[in-house]
Amino acid sequence: MEANQGNGRILLVDDESAILRTFRYCLEDEGYQVATASSGAQAEAVLQGQVFDLCFLDLRLGEESGLDVMARMRAQAPWMRVVIVTAHSAVDTAVDAMQAGAADYLVKPCSPDQLRMAAAKQLEVRQMEARLESLEQAVEQTRVAPESRSPAMMAVLETARQVAGTDANILILGESGTGKGELARLIHGWSGRSQRDCVTINCPSLTAELMESELFGHSKGAFTGASESTLGRVSQADGGTLFLDEIGDFPLTLQPKLLRFIQDKVYERVGDPVTRQADVRILAATNLDLAEMVKQGLFREDLLYRLNVITLTLPPLRERPDDVLDLAERFLARFVKEYARPARSFSEDARQALLNYHWPGNIRELRNVIERVSIICAEEQVAASHLGLGEPDHGNTAPRVGSNLSLSELERAHIAAVLASSATLDQAARTLGIDASTLYRKRKQLGL
Repeated sequence: MEANQGNGRILLVDDESAILRTFRYCLEDEGYQVATASSGAQAEAVLQGQVFDLCFLDLRLGEESGLDVMARMRAQAPWMRVVIVTAHSAVDTAVDAMQAGAADYLVKPCSPDQLRMAAAKQLEVRQMEARLESLEQAVEQTRVAPESRSPAMMAVLETARQVAGTDANILILGESGTGKGELARLIHGWSGRSQRDCVTINCPSLTAELMESELFGHSKGAFTGASESTLGRVSQADGGTLFLDEIGDFPLTLQPKLLRFIQDKVYERVGDPVTRQADVRILAATNLDLAEMVKQGLFREDLLYRLNVITLTLPPLRERPDDVLDLAERFLARFVKEYARPARSFSEDARQALLNYHWPGNIRELRNVIERVSIICAEEQVAASHLGLGEPDHGNTAPRVGSNLSLSELERAHIAAVLASSATLDQAARTLGIDASTLYRKRKQLGL
């Protein structure tokens, strides 16, 4: 049974030095990272400075009960799996230990094969748990095709493949819905860290206080409601990748701590003074102009320099006409299968409608349109009327003065058009007759 052995971190706790030495040699020969402790207090001290996936804990530690030690360790590191090691005469107690939270028990004396199998089994379960935690918070639904017919997109993907094998920090830019999150996961998958987790933090969703706890973890009792210690996303991503989605919304007050971690790979959990280390590759994404935010004092310049060692800019879907039909057909095939619906292809007028639409919401909007179509279309061929995109305008969907629309809609369209035709935000602001800070606020307010 394989369990990504080189990445397994194991703590051995036993008061017999010969057992510790034998177990350690056996597990290190398998490529695991192993630390040892000869008492409960020593084990707790080791846990303060390192993160472990698995612990082999002796049931009898001199005068100390392994059950008491396990209770304290589980409060300190609830994610760590514990295997109780016991003599033949204490099997009943070992079963009690499993009821108290141990993952398994091992009877001494045991063979090297038994020890290796127990370690591989528990590390595989721990890695499955960690991957499930990572998948549960990966809610981004946009999908970028690893292949593209668009020259601009092909260039981005080629650069992404080239830099994926390095540990350079990467900043991914692009409009909302262009697939920045999926590109980050592709980069992780192409990297040497692909066997570890790609952990995502959605920056706009948390306050500064909650963000610090989510990012670095906290100790039990660190604040009201902190009923147990938490690992933190940084520790979860150790050996893998941390993806900071919408980094432009990362709390300004917390940016110095993020900068320190990126520079030195060290951090502290909330309520815990112990400095810890984590080997994490940073990917970040935003649809905001971070350089302009730096000018406005809304983002740290030194943090921006650390994040954008490599910058990848995803083109909007309107600049990728060669990909629109391919993506639409893939989405259609996926959703009609998922919903067991009859649609199988697009009519010629539907294909033209897809090509002529401006796609302000990019791939995410295309995906949503095709999902809706796959549900409502009761025929084998999707017609333009099923798409609900309005009359074709051959790429020009900008509303006109005097059209039946609100003043805010007209303002949004005008600002979007000026931004699209301006080389910089400063130039766009001058054209609009407002200062750059006002334009920044309007972009946020209007979702541009």
